[in-house]
Amino acid sequence: MSAGAAAALQDQARLEPLPFAALAGWEADDHAAAYRAFLRSCRALDGAAAALRPAQPPQHDLLTVCRAALRNPEPSPAEARRFFEAHFQPVAVTPRSGGGFLTGYYEPEFQGSRAPDAVYRVPLLDRPADLVTVPQGETLPGLDKGLQAARLTKNGYEPYPDRAAIEAGALGARARPIVYLREPGEAFIIHVQGSARIRLSDGTVMRVAYAGRNGRPYTSIGRLLVQRGEMDLETMTLDRLMGWLKDHPEPAKALMRQNQSYIFFREASELAPADGPIGGAGIPLVPGRSLAVDRSLWAYGLPVWLDGELPLALDRTEPLRRLMIAQDTGSAIVGPARGDFFFGSGAEAGRRAGLLRHPVRFVVLQPKPRS
Repeated sequence: MSAGAAAALQDQARLEPLPFAALAGWEADDHAAAYRAFLRSCRALDGAAAALRPAQPPQHDLLTVCRAALRNPEPSPAEARRFFEAHFQPVAVTPRSGGGFLTGYYEPEFQGSRAPDAVYRVPLLDRPADLVTVPQGETLPGLDKGLQAARLTKNGYEPYPDRAAIEAGALGARARPIVYLREPGEAFIIHVQGSARIRLSDGTVMRVAYAGRNGRPYTSIGRLLVQRGEMDLETMTLDRLMGWLKDHPEPAKALMRQNQSYIFFREASELAPADGPIGGAGIPLVPGRSLAVDRSLWAYGLPVWLDGELPLALDRTEPLRRLMIAQDTGSAIVGPARGDFFFGSGAEAGRRAGLLRHPVRFVVLQPKPRS
């Protein structure tokens, strides 16, 4: 962890070391499943270290633990549990304001076409050549501190256009569509989720993955609808939100433009059908084990123990006591005990993800210091 991230954590949260015995349900979890997800991160981290990428070096202690894990790629559940207990220290993370909070996300699947027609007319855009991503914790000359991307012009850096301007044509020929969808609401949901499966008319499935964003702040349109009295938080689901967007096209257009953030995509042809989408760590996500975290505070690959509830329906939940792996991030995932639970792909995963807006106990497993 960088000195800046450590200082930010101390400012934002109380960190309390715990014994594994204090984690209710720890013994009953499927540690082998968590270990398999952890190995995905380890292979990526070990490869990054071998490539000597100076811009984002792997955390030393975590890399040491990863290399130990890679020497035993198929442990038994008992061996996997002992590995986590031997190499990590649980640390409860309690925000100084509020508490831990967990939402869900998924990989949507929609119908689409590579060419526009009367049905498929809403584009997903490729990353423009003039988009410059601002490195974490840095600020480019001439930009406000909060902006996370810019465009490079002959006069220097300037803020990238917001959603409304991009949809109105501000990018011109730089806005190259990679696929077309039926409804603006479908495209918006893909922007929020960061990936999708697009079923084309010839029966093939195109995978699209996050390729960049305009760096503008994210605003939840669901929260805006609740504030306006269009829906209430307790009964809001993804299906209801999608239905509202489809049934109110003009108000929906104005509403979606309240979210200035805009996402660009690429075709992820390297993914096998069984693979999850690519997360922020650059590896396929694992349903039920991959967690999006605040990347400015937590390193990719860290195990995180969650203790809370998973909704089955609006009025029914089941206990959530599970070891997750930090493998993704998101513009709305901000704070020391803020997580986003990856449910998988398709409609049922979307239904479950849309129900999850619950408090959670957030315990990070920090690697024990190594010499």
